[in-house]
Amino acid sequence: MLADLVDHVIGVDPDRDRITAVVIDASTKGEVDRIEVAASPAGYETVVEWADGFSEATSRVWSIEGAGSYGAGLCTTLQAEGEWVVEFDHPDSRSDKDGSKSDGLDAARAGREILGRSRLAIPRSRGPREGLRTLMVARRGAERARVAAVNTLKALVVTAPVALREQLRGLTANNLVDKCSRLRPGSDTDVEVAATKQAMRLVARRIISLAEEIKTIDDQLESIVEEMAPAVLDEFGVGPVSAAQTIISWSHPGRCRSEAAFARLAGAAPIEANSGQTQDRHRLSRGGDRHLNRALHTIVLTRARSHPETRAYISRKVSEGKTPREARRVLKRYVARHLFRLLENPAQPLDNT
Repeated sequence: MLADLVDHVIGVDPDRDRITAVVIDASTKGEVDRIEVAASPAGYETVVEWADGFSEATSRVWSIEGAGSYGAGLCTTLQAEGEWVVEFDHPDSRSDKDGSKSDGLDAARAGREILGRSRLAIPRSRGPREGLRTLMVARRGAERARVAAVNTLKALVVTAPVALREQLRGLTANNLVDKCSRLRPGSDTDVEVAATKQAMRLVARRIISLAEEIKTIDDQLESIVEEMAPAVLDEFGVGPVSAAQTIISWSHPGRCRSEAAFARLAGAAPIEANSGQTQDRHRLSRGGDRHLNRALHTIVLTRARSHPETRAYISRKVSEGKTPREARRVLKRYVARHLFRLLENPAQPLDNT
C-alpha cells in the first residue's frame, strides 16, 4: 500500500487559472495544511516550496487529478524536479456525503483515496508522445469538419435547381467535390442558380482544403512514429494514424503493467458472457480507450481484407462455429498483445524525453 511508502500525500485539484493543494498525513489521513496558487511557473515553484515545509521529496507523493489536462503544467514541473507523481483517476466516492463540493475537498479526496490503492496510475509522458496527441486532436477535428462539409454538399445537390442537379447526379463523392470546386457562379444571370453554385464551390473547396490538412498531419505523424517506433509501422495493416494512436495510449514503458492490462485499456480483453445453456462464450468489451480500440479495429479490418494468414484464420474460426465478430475480437486481442510487446521492447530505444 502507498501508505507504507510515504509520510505525506499532496492531493491536488487543478483548475484553469489556479491550483489547490492539500497535505494529507499518510498514517492518519488527516489534513495538515492547504494552499491555493496560480496555475503558472511561479505558482508551481510556490507550491513545491510550501510542500518542502512538511516533508522531503523522497517521503511524499503528489496525487494530481487531471494530470493530463489542467494539471499538466504542474505534473511536468514536478517530474522534471524528480518528484513522485501519480494521476488520481476514477474517484471511489462522491465529493462529500452531504453533497458539498469545493476545490479543497476535491484535493483532499485525491490525497486520501490514493493511499488505499495498490495500483497507481502513472501520468502519461509528454515530449514526442504529446506531439502525436496534439496532431491527432487536430486530425479528428479536421475529419469531423470534412464529413460535415461532404454531407452539406450532398444536401445542396438534392435541393439544387433541376438543371444543375441533373449535371451532378450520380457522381462519386470525389468527382462531385472536384466538379463543384470548378463551378462558375458568375456566368449565370439567375440569382438562385448563381447563389447555389457559389455555395457548392465554397463547400467543395473547403473539403479539398480539409483533405490537404489531413494529409499534412498524416505525413507529420508518420515522421514522428518512424523515429519513435519504426517496428510498429512495419507491421501489416498498421498505418501512421493507427500507430500514432497506439503510442499515445501506451505512452511509455512500464505505464501498463502487462500486455493484459494494455488489452483491457484498449477494450480488447475478453469478457465472459456465459449464461444458462450458453457456455465458453465471450463478448466484445465496450470499455477502455475507444480511440485505441478503433485503431485496433482498423488494423484488424485491413488484415482481414489483404493479409492471407489473417483471412485463413478467420475462415478457420468461422468453420469452427464462431461468428466473424468473435473472430475479430480474438484478433484484436492478438494485435494488442503484439503491439504492446513491440513498444515495451523496441529494437531501438524510444525517445520519451
